[in-house]
Amino acid sequence: MSDEERTTTDWREVAAALVNDDARTVYAQLVLGQEPDLGATQRAVRRAEQSVQTLSRVGLLDVDGRTSGRVFRDLLAAAAPPKREGVDRFLVDGRIVQYPSNPDEQQALLQRVAASALQPGEVVDEAEINERLSAFHDDVAVLRRYLVDAQLVERTRSGTEYALVT
Repeated sequence: MSDEERTTTDWREVAAALVNDDARTVYAQLVLGQEPDLGATQRAVRRAEQSVQTLSRVGLLDVDGRTSGRVFRDLLAAAAPPKREGVDRFLVDGRIVQYPSNPDEQQALLQRVAASALQPGEVVDEAEINERLSAFHDDVAVLRRYLVDAQLVERTRSGTEYALVT
């Protein structure tokens, strides 16, 4: 079995191996550069051999029986959150955490907000638009201004009603 085949990306397998006292002791000994030793009895020797097999199976030991950090790198890589792309880079849990400096990206972000906050043909008053925009950012006045300036949302001259630009 090659080193690649033995590396797991399931942290539970590694944790299950290390929950075993014998396997944990053998692993610690190997990390410290010592020979596995659980005692001189035949039973202790068998337990040490089984521990080495378990540690190898989950990728804590390489093909030569040496400790390997590869399994930890693989586990961390597997658990990494997916890389956010596009306007999602500026959102956390659907809320704007930063406005893009790139005008095209800012327009795309504002288009998403406008389409989420208002339906075509819908007209809402300022209190209602503020409430809806508060789901995206705490400073609703700035967000509202950006939407109007980007010509995605229009407001009446009195500033009392808002609607999507169609």
